[in-house]
Amino acid sequence: MPLQRIIVIGASGFVGRHLLDEIKETHQIFGLGRRSQHECGAPIHPNISWTQIDIGDREALLKVFEEIKASGGADVLLHLAAHYDFTGEEHPEYWRTNVDGLRNVLELSKGLGLRRFIFASSVAASLFPAPGGALTEASPPDGEHIYAVTKRLGEEMLREYSPHFPTCIVRFAALFSDWCEYPPLYVFLETWLSRRWNARLLGGRGESAVPYLHVRDAILALRTLLAQPELPLEREVFVISPDRAISHRELFASATMTSFGQPVRPIGMPRVLCRPAMWARDLLGRILGERPFERPWMAKYIDLRMTVNASRTRQRLQWAPRPRLGILRRLQFLLENRKTRPADWNSVNLAAMKIVRVHPNLQIHRLLEAHEEEICSTMTEQLLAPQRPRRFERYEQIPRHEHDWYNRLLLHSLMSSIRTREKALFKSHCRDLAEQRRTRGFTAEEVCHELSLFNEVCLKTLATEPGPLTLAELDDYITAAIQFGIDEVEDVFEQRGGQR
Repeated sequence: MPLQRIIVIGASGFVGRHLLDEIKETHQIFGLGRRSQHECGAPIHPNISWTQIDIGDREALLKVFEEIKASGGADVLLHLAAHYDFTGEEHPEYWRTNVDGLRNVLELSKGLGLRRFIFASSVAASLFPAPGGALTEASPPDGEHIYAVTKRLGEEMLREYSPHFPTCIVRFAALFSDWCEYPPLYVFLETWLSRRWNARLLGGRGESAVPYLHVRDAILALRTLLAQPELPLEREVFVISPDRAISHRELFASATMTSFGQPVRPIGMPRVLCRPAMWARDLLGRILGERPFERPWMAKYIDLRMTVNASRTRQRLQWAPRPRLGILRRLQFLLENRKTRPADWNSVNLAAMKIVRVHPNLQIHRLLEAHEEEICSTMTEQLLAPQRPRRFERYEQIPRHEHDWYNRLLLHSLMSSIRTREKALFKSHCRDLAEQRRTRGFTAEEVCHELSLFNEVCLKTLATEPGPLTLAELDDYITAAIQFGIDEVEDVFEQRGGQR
């Protein structure tokens, strides 16, 4: 039987890369992510077609979806891409990715023949339940955080596209792995197991609690859902979460006992004092240039419990979190990784805490693509212009249409190198270029001049573009790659004994 064809938006994220590793043998996967497979650690496999892309760029996304449609469309689209941070601030990326990006994906999915569009959300999109209550599949995404606002807008958007494909929603608990990778938990552990002045402090009574779910259980739930794409009702909500919420006090007791071999008594800070203390710390952090993770907005959630009742999801999917992967049982695995591989532990978790932004390589790729005609035509004019300071007669012997073809190949090779962050791609192209030019009688000086001119044209063209790109970023992705190419040209001529 043919493999189920699935598009995974946000494939380079935490859930995405774990899912791909789990379903790569059983699905034909179109992975779309902001980072390359190498950078994010996603698996390389014949069943995975990868595109590094920003879903906020509609034109680039259109090209990808047209290629997928031409190859036969897809059965399922799993939308995992979203911006979420813990600053409490209304970062523009919330709107760019969670709203505009989702709109692009929904609109361009119309002609793919989808049997299901699965939209990923979080229990954090809902308000904390009243004392004694619990979040269920019927709970609205009514949280006050900007993330909840954008998720609510996303769910409302799904309704508009019901005539084109059936949709469903999955809301995850706080996801973690054996390396942690959940920023609040990482900060808690690093504080509680340190010698800092606040190592024993807990906000309020230490009863702040959320449900934690191991990423392996989240992937199992998704696999169960993908195995029966006709199961969900239209816009059905699944809560992928354990029912029990684990408090800071429970986590503190388990972490300190595992690490120190004896109980440590925490000190509770009265809730009424927490907010002014957090304001003071945050103000000091602003002055010193390094703000703490705990922000004043978090004070309102002290001692609240996010209890869940996901019984309907468990019954519908015939799935349940495995007790052995519960956070309190799994904590010893996290702490073992922290102790035995501290460099990897910190690297993984600091990466998880980074603020998401459009990577400069994707910005540069997009700009070069937009200016392709201008760059190629300028290169041709410069190589053929009789008034240039130095004349290389062999270039004048090449027809204009051939120049245009070579320039376009050169630009596309540079763009591929920039998009994937692999300078070796451009080096390889320059080696081929040097071989071709050498057999036609060109000198190394002439070919290196061509590449230097290419660098100059690209930089001058992009210099007219407003935006956040820095000279250092342009130098790293364009000039450095071209310099690698120039070195490769010189190597070819030296190895072949060609003219210098």
